[in-house]
Amino acid sequence: MRRLFPVTDQTAATPRDLADREWSLDEIADAYAYPELEPGAHWLRANMVSTLDGAAQHDGRSHPISGETDMRIFGTLRALADVVVVGAETVRQEGYRPARAREAFAGRRAAAGQGPAPVIAVVTASLDLDFGLPLFTAPLVPTLVVTGAGAPADRVAQATAAGAEVVVAGEGAAVDPARAVRELSARGLRRQLTEGGPRLLGQFVAADVLDELCLTISPTLTAGDAQRISGGPSVTVPHRLAPACVLEEAGFLFTSYRRI
Repeated sequence: MRRLFPVTDQTAATPRDLADREWSLDEIADAYAYPELEPGAHWLRANMVSTLDGAAQHDGRSHPISGETDMRIFGTLRALADVVVVGAETVRQEGYRPARAREAFAGRRAAAGQGPAPVIAVVTASLDLDFGLPLFTAPLVPTLVVTGAGAPADRVAQATAAGAEVVVAGEGAAVDPARAVRELSARGLRRQLTEGGPRLLGQFVAADVLDELCLTISPTLTAGDAQRISGGPSVTVPHRLAPACVLEEAGFLFTSYRRI
C-alpha cells in the first residue's frame, strides 16, 4: 500500500509512505485516527465500499467487491471506534457477529480509555431481528438496539430478555438519526462508526450528522441494479466534504473525506 494524499514535506522525507509495501496495523490506525474531540463532542464516520460503477453490493453483500487490505482497514476502523452503528437489514444480510477484542489494538484502546471491543448498536424500527444470534446472546459487551418510543413492546421485551440494551432515539417507531448519535454520545460512545447499510447511511447524510466518509473504491464493475452506498430521499443541497487521506494498493483506493 502507498499514500497518494496528503503528500507533504514530511511524507517526501519518509519514502516508506510512498513505497508500495504492506502497512502494519499501527500505521493503518495512525492514518485513520479519530480527531481530538472537545469534551462532549462526538464524531460519526462511515465505512463503505463501492465498485467503479457505483455498486455498494454484489448479490446483496459487500464482501464480493472487497479485498484483503480493505478487510484489514475494516477491522482497524472497528478497533478505533467506541461503537459500530449498523442497520437491521445489514445485520440480517451480512450475518453480523459480536465485535471481538483484538490483542493488536489492546494497548491503543486502553490508552484511549476504551473497553476491549466496540459496542455494536443496531438501528431498527420494527426490531425484526433474531435475538437468538450470538450478536445478542454472547457479545463481549452488550449489544445496543436503537429504536423509537413506539417500537413493538413485545419485541422490546424479547431484545431485553436476550441481553441487549434498548436505546430510545425517536418519538414514534422510527429512529431519529440525529438523536441516535446524541444518545450514543451521552453513553460515552463518542467515536462512532457506521457500516451502513445504504438506507441507514442515507438517513445520517440527510440529517447532516455524518462527519467523515471512509470509502474504498473497488477496481471492479458489476452493472446490475445494486444499491449505491447511501439511499433514501435526496438532500436539498449536496453536502461537500474535503479529502483527508488517499491510499492505494492493487488498484483499490482507500479514501477518507471529512466535513468542511
